[in-house]
Amino acid sequence: MAMEPTIQAASLLAAVNIIFLTALSAVWLRNYRTFRTPLVLGLVAFGGVMLVENALAVYFFFTMQSFYSGDAHVQQAVLVLRGLQLIALGFLTYVTLR
Repeated sequence: MAMEPTIQAASLLAAVNIIFLTALSAVWLRNYRTFRTPLVLGLVAFGGVMLVENALAVYFFFTMQSFYSGDAHVQQAVLVLRGLQLIALGFLTYVTLR
């Protein structure tokens, strides 16, 4: 069964989110090693959890295609949520790397 274009787009967005989160987590981890503050540790934990979530999403997109292909509204909702996450992580990456 071929993957629907909407889910393909959602999996691509999740992969881009993983790239952003890897960059962010690297910066935050380096900052935590320097400053040792609870706020930066929280950012490291946030990055780690979001990385795991996006990696699992990509895994499920490819292994449970029938789950996502049943309803077009579910596919659209997944795509919109991945897009919103991409926008948020894009802004966060931009301001962190400046």
